[in-house]
Amino acid sequence: MCRALLVVLLAAAPAAAQPDKLTLDRVFASDDFRGDAPPSIHWLDGGAYTTTRPAKTHKGARDIVRVDAAGAEEVLVPAAKLIPPGKTEPLAIHGYEFAPGLDLVVVYTNSARVWRRNTRGDYWTYRRSTGQLAKLGGDAAPATLMFAKPSPDGTRVGYVRGNDLYVEPAAGGAAVRLTAGGSEHVINGTFDWVYEEEFACRDGWRWSPDGKAVAFWQLDTRGMKTFTIPDGTDGTYPKLKTFAYPRTGERNALCRVGVVPAVGGPPRWLDIPGDTRTDYYVPRVEWAGNSTELVVQRVNRLQNAVDVMLADAATGKVRTVLTERDGAWLDVQDEPIEWIGKGAAFTWISERDGWRHLYVAARDGSFFRRVTGGNFDVIRVVHVDEAAGTVDFLASPENATQQYLYRTAIDGSGTPKRLTPDRPGWHDYDIAPGGKVAVHTHSAFGLPPRTELVSLPDHKTVRVLAANDKLRETVAKLARAPAEFVRADVGGGVRLDGWLMPPAGFDPAKKYPVVFHVYGEPAGQSATDRWGGRNYLWHLMLTQQGYAVACFDNRGTPCPRGRDWRKAAYRKVGTLASADQAAAARDLLKQRPYLDASRVGVWGWSGGGSMTLNQLFRHPDVYHTGMAVAPVPDMRLYDTIYQERYMGLPADNAADYKHGSPITHAAGLKGNLLLVHGTGDDNCHYQGVELLADRLIELNKPFTLMPYPGRSHSINEGANTSRHLYALLTRYLTAHLPAGPR
Repeated sequence: MCRALLVVLLAAAPAAAQPDKLTLDRVFASDDFRGDAPPSIHWLDGGAYTTTRPAKTHKGARDIVRVDAAGAEEVLVPAAKLIPPGKTEPLAIHGYEFAPGLDLVVVYTNSARVWRRNTRGDYWTYRRSTGQLAKLGGDAAPATLMFAKPSPDGTRVGYVRGNDLYVEPAAGGAAVRLTAGGSEHVINGTFDWVYEEEFACRDGWRWSPDGKAVAFWQLDTRGMKTFTIPDGTDGTYPKLKTFAYPRTGERNALCRVGVVPAVGGPPRWLDIPGDTRTDYYVPRVEWAGNSTELVVQRVNRLQNAVDVMLADAATGKVRTVLTERDGAWLDVQDEPIEWIGKGAAFTWISERDGWRHLYVAARDGSFFRRVTGGNFDVIRVVHVDEAAGTVDFLASPENATQQYLYRTAIDGSGTPKRLTPDRPGWHDYDIAPGGKVAVHTHSAFGLPPRTELVSLPDHKTVRVLAANDKLRETVAKLARAPAEFVRADVGGGVRLDGWLMPPAGFDPAKKYPVVFHVYGEPAGQSATDRWGGRNYLWHLMLTQQGYAVACFDNRGTPCPRGRDWRKAAYRKVGTLASADQAAAARDLLKQRPYLDASRVGVWGWSGGGSMTLNQLFRHPDVYHTGMAVAPVPDMRLYDTIYQERYMGLPADNAADYKHGSPITHAAGLKGNLLLVHGTGDDNCHYQGVELLADRLIELNKPFTLMPYPGRSHSINEGANTSRHLYALLTRYLTAHLPAGPR
């Protein structure tokens, strides 16, 4: 007991003077590990780009600059030009967009959070030729406009206000209201909670290429069931936040897509068949390479059928040009559709041959041709260069924990060539129009990222954008044992990828506790050879205290290991994953005799919190202490789009929903359980933890519950919250899973 108390006190002590030691204060309350922020780049033609730089005239303000391919800078918009009338300080630039020609810029400022991201704020226009600075929205209250964008000719700016669409002359004048009826329930130009969270839909409107029309989504949440979250931290009486939230099996919003003239007038609604309240979703709509047609992705409720449709903007009539079907589920196409052959064909990603590959499909449906092929997955297409006849994509055929850049011919001929140098780890790219230069970011496990501008295809460094030398030096001084990438045999010829962080300076003749970090849902990959930020540093702190930390990706996670790997989890979420994770833990304990099988912990967040519960409840012989942060104890309580995608409809699959949910297996708890949840979580509701707590009380099972008042799913709002949370987790491990060798 005395030793455990000493470790807790040390963990909570002020930042250590020793550069090789980590403390909670160093990780969560100091600038020791603050890295260099890479510039936010907006590409122009010829390898040039715009970005922001600190202004010399005003402390904390930023100029908008143009940087050419050689690195020469030109100030386009000085911060001094962005001072509103009656003010002394320039606008804080939270985002910006130039109209073609770089004369008009729309500046986003005073941003405010909507659900997970800051998507509401104030917008100003600045015209370089006249020096005119003007605020959009007239008498609109502060931070109430959304998604303002200049028209293609730079004469107007459109935006969402009060869930309606407006277009305002850039030179000043009255705004034209394009939609009517916007309200809490009728949403034009943006989305409801579930479309935003699960389809990443936020900006819900698009200028036509000629600027004469606007296409937009409209969602009507009337008739949907709502969820209410009380907030007792703001005022004498709790405040209630109520919003439409469709749980599994419930009704969704009515969703339709309209096209309206940019000068105003009645909308033309697209004739997309099916009832979006019960049977379909419309998650993707874009102009189809011209100003007369739109390309629409319609997804059925089970999300195992996607129809790609072309819609006539003038008549609303639609025709299907491509269909995808799968026995499990299909992911919505997030790759931007590229129109090639003068608009006669478009690019498409499909798993129909068992691997994720790039295809080219005819606009008239006459052909469908594969571009990439072989037993590997295209992780993401990053550039299509029709003029050069090439396509660049990310893949890792040999190692699913890593990522590299490849180039191949768009006609499908030849063999893909790897452009990334032989530097193990994780490589990401943002390629300029024309494909001659790219922003390249490289990191590896335990190695912070370095961002540079490189030329392609030779991959030579043009200049460094964010070196992170100081951060790399700081991390390199930390006491640590070399991390390992390992594979675990879970039976049936299946081996899982994972990583293992041994205790710092460990003695292989002794036994050490191990903590497994888990996620395991189809939404994310965890065992990757990339920089892990604060989670990595906290895990490293644990290894300095005498723990080993490990992580595996089970079947069903989105690893580039083929369709069958990913779709193995269909209707088995929570069941297959927990079995895989337990089998991997058993195998790792056999592989590494210095790991103590009597001291095994597990922790995770969100889906990882649910996985933690499943491991403790289903496999108490393996796991002895668990910390579940923001879990979903009962899958029936989660939303339609996410849960039904992987589990089907609860009415058709009630047994699997029940068997996959941790709460069903709560009687199996034998070890130590810490539940942590934000009471203001709009995603994975606190109600689920309340129901689990009620069940554990009924079963007379001891556990510890820590609610974070008013915090959301990220549990990071408010002063000191992250520091407090990780101190809690550290104390719990120290008390219930003693560190150090035996």
